[in-house]
Amino acid sequence: MIPEDPYDQRRTPLLDAMIRLAADRKTSFHTPGHKGGQAVASRLRGAVGARLFGLDFTLLEEVDALHQPRGVIREAQGLAARAFGADHTWFLVNGTTVGNQAMILATCPPGAPVLIARNAHKSVVAGLVLSGARPVFFAPKADARLPMMLNVTFAEARQAIDANPACRVLLLTSPNYNGVCADLAQIVPYAQARGMIVLVDEAHGPHLGFHPALPGSALQAGADLVVQSTHKILSGMTQASMLHARGGRAPVERISRALRTLQTTSPSYLLMASLDAARMQIATGGARLLGRAIRLAAAARAQIDSIPGLRCPGAADLTGAPALDPGKLTVLVGGLGCSGYAVSGLLNRRYGVQVEMADEASVLAIVTIGDQRRDLRRLVDGLRAIAADIAAGHAGHTGAPAPLPDLPPTPPPALTPREAAFAEPEELPLLEAAGRVSAGIVTVYPPGVPVLIPGEPVTPEAAAFLHRMRACGAMVDGLSEDGRISVVRDLR
Repeated sequence: MIPEDPYDQRRTPLLDAMIRLAADRKTSFHTPGHKGGQAVASRLRGAVGARLFGLDFTLLEEVDALHQPRGVIREAQGLAARAFGADHTWFLVNGTTVGNQAMILATCPPGAPVLIARNAHKSVVAGLVLSGARPVFFAPKADARLPMMLNVTFAEARQAIDANPACRVLLLTSPNYNGVCADLAQIVPYAQARGMIVLVDEAHGPHLGFHPALPGSALQAGADLVVQSTHKILSGMTQASMLHARGGRAPVERISRALRTLQTTSPSYLLMASLDAARMQIATGGARLLGRAIRLAAAARAQIDSIPGLRCPGAADLTGAPALDPGKLTVLVGGLGCSGYAVSGLLNRRYGVQVEMADEASVLAIVTIGDQRRDLRRLVDGLRAIAADIAAGHAGHTGAPAPLPDLPPTPPPALTPREAAFAEPEELPLLEAAGRVSAGIVTVYPPGVPVLIPGEPVTPEAAAFLHRMRACGAMVDGLSEDGRISVVRDLR
């Protein structure tokens, strides 16, 4: 008998072990309480099928343990590390959020300065609250010709690195929500040559590196720690992500310790099995699957860009951006005389099309390996019909948008995020809070990039920006339902 190749990417060791254990039909006197689906409400069982619950396991000898993997989870993580080009990979069942927090806890001790591109997700700020580290932010610029955020250039990062020699950690987000990549190929080695550990939130880039038409991945650029949302672009289930370490700089044991602290002690085996299967799928068929998605997205981009009143910029249209994920279709709607919120609502209600995100100026559609030609046709047809209805005055839209406001400048912090988060708070009406210190994270969501973090002064510009975004229909996370903001009580 020929021994099984432990590096064969066609293998799914965790998923296979779960299937074998379910087939054994052993009597369960352990959690979960539904006992293989026997106690699940019939309405739920009828909606999703009975077999799903037979694979909903807890920590058992046959299926290994996430926090101390010695068997099939360890094998599955090893296969993932090999597939993605890492030296070590951890499965995450609390999403990329927990990966960001673990990276920060493992590398940023209390009080230490950490250099962070300002387009970071709110989970990065939560990691700073947990660690007690002190953020030093620098901001990527917007495109002067398009109402669209770019990402960090090498010149911007080099200036920030040179200006902050005490920072031993650099954290970047690439790609951003719109698929625009940072200049990692130049930034990463420059930062490392100056003694920095480079962390990359690559939530929207788990597919990068698996097709030559895509931008390179953060691991290919040499980043030390990289976290990816397998569920966002690949076929993992929601909350299923991976954290990768590469090279000798990454504190592997500290990462494991941080994850044992942060992740649930009752991890979902269904989520982990979806990571095992998604890795197998992209490692063995990624070029074919992604090639098809790239072609579908390119055809849709050209068709949308030809619709009067709409623009769907590609990589060549973005000044100073090193690369753009072609699967992210940012549709600029300003030429229609209405907002992205209005177009998103019309797509949903009239044409049964739901986009990932809308803002005042655009809607964002994500094209993945799960999309079919008919799906892109439905998106394009819906946009074309909306544009025609608006031109004819029949769409019933909400009126022309005001210009998209710029993000306000970031003032020097008064407190660290941890100090502010643990201070005594009080709530004030947003427009009365100028001059006070924010006690919480305030973001426009999605994409979840903080406008204010704990410890930063609420400037009049920030208050006006948030008020404006709330008035135009954006979801502002961090404000109460009546528009009040939490500030530090005794610090003025």
